[in-house]
Amino acid sequence: MKLNGSEILVNVLMEQGVDTVFGYPGGAVLNIYDALYKYSDKITHYMTAHEQGAAHAADGYARATGKTGVVIATSGPGATNLVTGIATAYMDSVPMVAITGNVSTPLIGCDSFQEVYIAGITLPITKHNFVVRDVNELADTIRRAFEIAGSGRPGPVLIDIPKDVTADIAEYEPREAVTVGVTDEIKGDVAEVAELINRSERPFIYFGGGVRISEAGDQLRELIEKADIPAAHTLMAAGVLGYGERNNLGLIGMHGNYSANCATSRSDVLIAIGTRFSDRVALNTEKFAQHARIVHIDIDPSEINKNVTADYSIVGDIKNVLLKMLPMIKDKKHESWHESIDEWKAKDHKPADSDTRIKPHFIVEKTCELAGTDAIYVTDVGQHQMWAAQYLHHTHPKNFLTSGGLGTMGYGYGAAIGASIARPDARVIHFTGDGSFHMNLNELCTAVSYNVPVISIIFNNAVLGMVHQWQDTFYGKRFSSSEPNRVTNYKAVAEGFGGKGFRCETPAQFEQALKQALVLDCPVWIECVVDKDEKVFPMIPGGKTVKDTIFN
Repeated sequence: MKLNGSEILVNVLMEQGVDTVFGYPGGAVLNIYDALYKYSDKITHYMTAHEQGAAHAADGYARATGKTGVVIATSGPGATNLVTGIATAYMDSVPMVAITGNVSTPLIGCDSFQEVYIAGITLPITKHNFVVRDVNELADTIRRAFEIAGSGRPGPVLIDIPKDVTADIAEYEPREAVTVGVTDEIKGDVAEVAELINRSERPFIYFGGGVRISEAGDQLRELIEKADIPAAHTLMAAGVLGYGERNNLGLIGMHGNYSANCATSRSDVLIAIGTRFSDRVALNTEKFAQHARIVHIDIDPSEINKNVTADYSIVGDIKNVLLKMLPMIKDKKHESWHESIDEWKAKDHKPADSDTRIKPHFIVEKTCELAGTDAIYVTDVGQHQMWAAQYLHHTHPKNFLTSGGLGTMGYGYGAAIGASIARPDARVIHFTGDGSFHMNLNELCTAVSYNVPVISIIFNNAVLGMVHQWQDTFYGKRFSSSEPNRVTNYKAVAEGFGGKGFRCETPAQFEQALKQALVLDCPVWIECVVDKDEKVFPMIPGGKTVKDTIFN
């Protein structure tokens, strides 16, 4: 059948199972939005307050479901406003297809109104990107974009479409959805690694987001239980193991548990699974796990030996690798190893409680108690992010959404909206700091317009918390531009947008406000007044080791 480019685009989206898109209209995508209007019974479009919010919403939708998120923006500033969201998805391996309009083909290169070379701008932060100059190539290009975004190590793909291509006519032939996934190919000696694990007396597993993406949590748990191996997770893998599991030592790295970092340092075999030895974990690469034989298992060969040299490496899908390895692993107990770990656990940081002041760990723990472990928790970036990672009782790997690699302040609200739209039966809690929240609080209008009942809990310490903490600890208390002295009335602003707001100064007030919020069917902001001197502990300074851990 003959269709114009915009109708072809929408039909291919439907082919791929897309029923939800996020975006913001503009001149270069008017034809696309006209097609979305015609097919509005098949695809729901959510218009955000800002294109960055749309990109984060598509990201949150993808993380909460495992599907590929879709975002649409017009040319020029619309396209460039997506850049932070695309980079966020790229750093955290989130499948996304970003569709941008551009000026008509004859105007490209003429510095036309709202023209920008978005394909060049996003080249370093996408798995691939396309510029479509011929409408006859449009359908297959979109299909290829979905295949790339969702296959192997997932990530964002951009498709830039000039306005005349969206109007041109071509033949469209429907097809089945593309197949995405991973190959069964495994490179590396799995048997040799299994034997190394069997011989180990002090094995330790350090795992990351690749385990979550591969949905290999059950296989990881079987390995841990069969060989009695303690383990710790990165920020991106929170929830893969249950909070109370014996061998789960929790978060690793700069703000990770002392016991987890000690176990890494003293292990004789370190098995790194689906992770990349980032500078927030391997703070000193020369001394990281220096007594251990290091095994690195990852789907992306470019990660092997990039940051830390591995003694053994296996490249392949995590689930496939573990399924192949498990029959080779012997049942074993490591009682003396666990005795050492228990001694380190006794030294793990335990924050002090208060009956009169709102403490950060109290906010997180009380929220988890009242909202439940089945809720979806989304964070922005900063101190509150670390407190959430430390104190949430994670039980589901798709229920903790955060910007790990890029560390995007302002990520949380858009992502929370996307997650709530993706999974309307789940309660979505958005943890944020006053610094992060001011970047994208305008997305409340989106939540109100579509009645998305996200609860935003604002850790308001009146400073840029993590910057303030570093300036206090390492810069002689020279608080340069980290005390903005804002006087925002969050309750009034929330209600001005059409939501519901609370302000809390005591633990009792917070508990009461949260109980009320959980029975409301509308967006809610809960401001929690937190002391500006509250810090995230423990902390290993950059370039240091567990021996340099700061506890208070």
